[in-house]
Amino acid sequence: MNPSTFVSWLHEAMEGSEDADKRHIIRFLNDRDYADFARQIGQQRKSLPRLHQIQPLRLIRAISCTLRTGSEAVSAPFIRSIEPDTRIKLHVLGHASSALPSGEEKKSPVKAVIPWGVRHIRAPQAWSKSRGERVRIGVIDTGADYTHPDLRHCLSRGVNILNRQLPPIDDNGHGTHITGTIAAYTRHRGIIGVAPQAIIHPVKAFDQHGGAFVSDIIGGIDWCVSSGVDIINMSFGMKTYSKALEAAVLSAYRSGILVVASSGNEGNQAEVDYPARLRQVIAVGATTRKGRIAPFSNIGKQINIYAPGEKVYSTWLRGKYHELSGTSMATSHVTGVIALMLAKKPGLKPLRIKNLLRKHARYIVKSRKTITGAKEIHAFRSVSAVSK
Repeated sequence: MNPSTFVSWLHEAMEGSEDADKRHIIRFLNDRDYADFARQIGQQRKSLPRLHQIQPLRLIRAISCTLRTGSEAVSAPFIRSIEPDTRIKLHVLGHASSALPSGEEKKSPVKAVIPWGVRHIRAPQAWSKSRGERVRIGVIDTGADYTHPDLRHCLSRGVNILNRQLPPIDDNGHGTHITGTIAAYTRHRGIIGVAPQAIIHPVKAFDQHGGAFVSDIIGGIDWCVSSGVDIINMSFGMKTYSKALEAAVLSAYRSGILVVASSGNEGNQAEVDYPARLRQVIAVGATTRKGRIAPFSNIGKQINIYAPGEKVYSTWLRGKYHELSGTSMATSHVTGVIALMLAKKPGLKPLRIKNLLRKHARYIVKSRKTITGAKEIHAFRSVSAVSK
């Protein structure tokens, strides 16, 4: 089967496969094969209308599309692999599925507030050394509220993976919450995040209900790599391994991007979600106000660092504020600390940062759930350890 024949076959295999559960990721063997396929798509798109539904994933030489059951068994010399395009979920407890009812949102505090988690990791003590200046962070999430008074200063251009014609406006709240913990800033009423001078690029890959496909995440990583961000925050996960997702994360890592991901909220012993489980990722677990591992946090040796994740107060939709719990919230604290470190010394390599975070973290208060060697992030020590 040559690329031209494959495109015709693909158009036929997509017929009657509109069910979202039948989405697959098809990876090509090399750049040349992918380019040949893309050329054929361009030539045959007018005569084969279903080809418009194909989502290109250039970063990993792949596409995502729906396939009729059984079609995934096709083989061709230029195809590396075909895998299900799995659904993925946000790592938050409680209100992750949609925006909160207006009655549950909190109004602006009467003065500038530093949330407990930001204080707990000693971020304010680090601000005389670094505030995250000029560090660019891709937050792959539900988007962000560009009108929020505490976020206007930090939000830069982003992308809406679900609809490239629209801006990455948050219709869920989760992405806005994550963004606030990382980089919120106010002089009057509102909150201050870990790295108040960092730059956030919202990447909307999740829908209003907090759901996404692996291909949407890969598309978001692709955008982050091509846009030259310094850090990618991924506060979500899934149980199943995806070769395609690992390939995208590896590409980002090789580009020098720090990838930070949450470990999951099932309270599992020694079981961490993907992509946090991948070796190239900084995997984050959650702690409580008392500095203990949160009961909901997954734990295990694969987790590199823990951070505040219980009842974290941050920005919300329509200029409001809200408390959320989850390893999602912990991850945003870690991303903020890395931004502080990179602002002090740009060009620090991912492995070096991971080692510094671990070396200068504090051991977690012992409890029944604590595992040997578990450490909680310490912003001031980590930033102080970075030489100019």
